[in-house]
Amino acid sequence: MLEPSRELDAAANAVIGAAIEVHRHLGPGFLESVYEEALAIELTLRDIRFERQKAVSVNYKGHSVGEGRVDLLVDGMLIVELKAMEKVLPIHQAQLMSYMRAATSPLGLLINFNEKLLRGGIHRIVMSAEAQPAP
Repeated sequence: MLEPSRELDAAANAVIGAAIEVHRHLGPGFLESVYEEALAIELTLRDIRFERQKAVSVNYKGHSVGEGRVDLLVDGMLIVELKAMEKVLPIHQAQLMSYMRAATSPLGLLINFNEKLLRGGIHRIVMSAEAQPAP
C-alpha cells in the first residue's frame, strides 16, 4: 500500500477537522444532504478548495460506460463520501473504492455523520497500487 502525499494527507486532515466541527454543531440525526450543505459551508470558511457532486467517468476497457457522482472532491484528488446511516456497510466502502479507482484517487474518506462521536464514523481508505486501474 502506498501512502498518499503529505499534501493529500493534510487535505484529508483538514476535511476531518471541518466534519468534526459540523458534527459538533449539528449532531447526528439529519439527512445526508444537510451534512453535505453544512460541510460545504465549513470547507468554504476554511478556504479549502472543493467541488460538490462531481461527475466521475466510469471506463471499461478504454470505453466510457457511464458516470458516478462523488459527494465532494477536495483539491482535485481527495474523494469524500458522506453518509447519515445507522451503520456503514461494506457496500459503502466498495462504492468509495470504485469512485477512487475511476478518478485515480489514492485517498478517500467515508464519513458517517449518524454517530454519537464522529470519530467512529470516519473511514480513511488508501488505494493500494495493485488496485489502481491499468493505464
